[in-house]
Amino acid sequence: MDVSGGSGQPRSGNDEPAEPRAHPTAPAADPTGSAERGPGETSGQTPAAPDEPGRAAPTGKPDPDTGGEGDTDARPKPPSDSRRAPDPSVPTEPSDTSEPSAPQGPAEPREPAAGPRHAAHHAGTDAPRHRTEAHTDGTGGPGRPPQRRPEPGGGLLMGRPFGVPVYVAPSWFLVAVLITWVFGGQLDRVLPELGAARYLVSLFFAIAFYASVLVHELAHTVAALRFKLPVRRIQLQFFGGVSEIEKEAETPGREFVLAFVGPLLSLVLSGVFYAALLPVEPDSVPGVLLAGLMVSNLIVAAFNLLPGLPLDGGRMLRAVVWKLTGKPMSGTIAAAWVGRALAIAVLIGLPLLTQSLGSDAADDVGMDTVMDALLAAILAAIIWTGAGNSLRMARLREHLPELRARALTRRAVPVQADTPLSEALRRANASGARALVVVDADGTPASLVREAAIVGVPEHRRPWVPVSTLAQDLTDGMRVSAELSGEELLDALRANPATEYLVVEETGEIYGVLSAADVERAFVKAMARPS
Repeated sequence: MDVSGGSGQPRSGNDEPAEPRAHPTAPAADPTGSAERGPGETSGQTPAAPDEPGRAAPTGKPDPDTGGEGDTDARPKPPSDSRRAPDPSVPTEPSDTSEPSAPQGPAEPREPAAGPRHAAHHAGTDAPRHRTEAHTDGTGGPGRPPQRRPEPGGGLLMGRPFGVPVYVAPSWFLVAVLITWVFGGQLDRVLPELGAARYLVSLFFAIAFYASVLVHELAHTVAALRFKLPVRRIQLQFFGGVSEIEKEAETPGREFVLAFVGPLLSLVLSGVFYAALLPVEPDSVPGVLLAGLMVSNLIVAAFNLLPGLPLDGGRMLRAVVWKLTGKPMSGTIAAAWVGRALAIAVLIGLPLLTQSLGSDAADDVGMDTVMDALLAAILAAIIWTGAGNSLRMARLREHLPELRARALTRRAVPVQADTPLSEALRRANASGARALVVVDADGTPASLVREAAIVGVPEHRRPWVPVSTLAQDLTDGMRVSAELSGEELLDALRANPATEYLVVEETGEIYGVLSAADVERAFVKAMARPS
């Protein structure tokens, strides 16, 4: 997603204060704005009343008595006789009574945030995290359109297997050093004759281990692509790897398969390394490496099979509960709370387990115990946070269908390019419209008047400012279907960042104008409501 319009400036004729931004990455909009929307109006037709949002707008040439952008109040506001707009053909010096009070628009809203990044699977000891679209989408600030969201990054690009970019995060180099140091100490006890060369062997083990983690993530990726779910990227990082799958599985069966293939392939790799170890001398360099890879892949599989979100086992539990209850949200709640219980168990149990498996000598309780406790605390924090994120993402997906282009669209009226802004605003007030569409002589939409641009025009200048100077040319990406809703709507807006979009019916008729600010407010209000 996105991404906004909550710049703090008042919107046209709206007495309601701007909603505070609830989350830096979530778009917001006012779902109650349905009372302020309506189809776009074209040639010779009386604008539909604001309480008729579902009415399709006819097309044709603009009616000079219909309205345009200005008042954010959807109720029709006919101007009084004493506040007439000047005749555009005979400009006169403006006065305080030459036009209705023009409503003010907000600064340019930012692009609506993307929908959630679903089903992010991790291997190794890293817990998978659901992601929402971060604020990587550039915002142009007041008076400038937002910039297009950059391509996904996250470190050093290693390749694109199956078309999915694989990145190595900077934190991987730190963990590679740690693995090299720890495994090198173990080699010194097993193969002391290696000397300093043991660290080269240890570095090879670190690389081979993370290659196994990559295979684990590729299993998730291949399964997701098989189910036609887009995968944004794979990233190898400090505690393992993550494959960012951008959509939710459609059925509990697919969810189960998608989660299970990763641990399954880690188990297969562990078996392969065990089979390769059988003919090899155990006290040799190949024997130690194969044994280490066998054990490490077994640990990866076992850890990820633990039945709590955000681990793969938690997603499998979610799929089972989803299947039994028929409600994906019920599965998420159950698996998330099991994940939180698991986090507490790891925090308390892991140090006790490692101590019981070690020596009973009192002098062994020291740095190793502190390191075990620190590792347990990090793992517990990752699992607890991931479980909470899973709940938030589930609530997000539950409320996404409430975002409907048809419900959030503002009423729009057409005006010719040379229409003075004051006259356009008078028409807007008269018809209760909140958006202006600039059309040509045939009534074909050519551009949209930007709400923020109206703010920069003083009232005494508006009779001499044509609307075309405040308009943004329409591109294909700025035309969205009135039937879009939920994640499809957010994806369409994110792919083509703009502050306003022309909403059209399937027949091509104008329905109205959709503001990115309205989408953002509706998103935040939907997320604020309990599930």
